[in-house]
Amino acid sequence: MSETTAQKRTVVTDDQAKQGLTTQDLILVAVLLAAGAVLKLTVASFLSFAGMKPNFVIAMYCLAIILTRPKLPQAIIIGLIAGIMCQIPMLNATPLVNIPSELLGALACGLLTYVPMKIAGKADINPFVNTFLSTVVSGYTFAIIVGLMNGLALPVIFVTYAVMVFGTATFNAILVQILTPLLRKVLKK
Repeated sequence: MSETTAQKRTVVTDDQAKQGLTTQDLILVAVLLAAGAVLKLTVASFLSFAGMKPNFVIAMYCLAIILTRPKLPQAIIIGLIAGIMCQIPMLNATPLVNIPSELLGALACGLLTYVPMKIAGKADINPFVNTFLSTVVSGYTFAIIVGLMNGLALPVIFVTYAVMVFGTATFNAILVQILTPLLRKVLKK
């Protein structure tokens, strides 16, 4: 029993001692953000349907935040980097709008990462719920900014963008829910 108690103390101490993202965490974040940009430039066009297409950048920064579990300021920086990355003209036709939307999406993801969400104590649905809600926050932030710049009223913006935002959120959530346990297994090795 004392060995189990010591192991528990070690785990708690390790979590408390973690001052920030490790080098391995930073590499993982960079690789996932790069993969998100490449997928958005290539595969997303093939998967577009009814005017909406998956946003792999959001999915990948959510995956990075879920896997690395950074502190909140670090999650915000990941979102800021994703938003700046989206300023590449081929990734976005609306300059500067992605910076606040990805920043707020990453903030939501960072906050939700530590919320336990298990079904029957076994199936972890945090990646699904977290990514869905983070994509909705990011998508609607983007939609509100663009809509207000075009003179639309908030109710019109919410209705007009609903299919696009919720469709993208559903796709992203399913993708991240599938990839999270697979990548966790790979990273443990």
